Amino acid sequence: MSRSSKELYVKKIKNGTVIDHISAGHALDVLKILGIDGREGHTVSVAMNVLSEKQSKKDIVKVESRELAPGEVDKIALIAPGATINIIRDYEVAEKTRVKLPDVIKGIIRCANPSCVSNAGEPVEPRFTVERTDPLKMRCYYCARIMEKQDVLKQFYA
Repeated sequence: MSRSSKELYVKKIKNGTVIDHISAGHALDVLKILGIDGREGHTVSVAMNVLSEKQSKKDIVKVESRELAPGEVDKIALIAPGATINIIRDYEVAEKTRVKLPDVIKGIIRCANPSCVSNAGEPVEPRFTVERTDPLKMRCYYCARIMEKQDVLKQFYA
């Protein structure tokens, strides 16, 4: 059998973003966080549970004609701390970065504690200290509530 009959390749994109090394099973979460639902008109390729040398399995997302904003990269870091972002221009990798979760997260997500001062209409920005990246564990600066990946995902699906 020829190689092409054993493997399926996703074509290269001319311009856009490739998000690689997403934790297996989280590609659809990345699309949700980015607000991509298919109605934007961009060609989107998703590969899930792909065999990987670094991880046993990983997900990959390719979005044509769209580059990510810095705030979007920070959101991806919350659920895929080992992801890499490749900006593609004229079929070549123009920029390659690994997402990095900062030690302090500000203004990206809300505290899951409804009684927290950050949810009470006070002029305070939600703020979390990252205690662990994988699996994610953050502590609210105001009420000390622990938040994990599932708490973050609930906010994007609400």
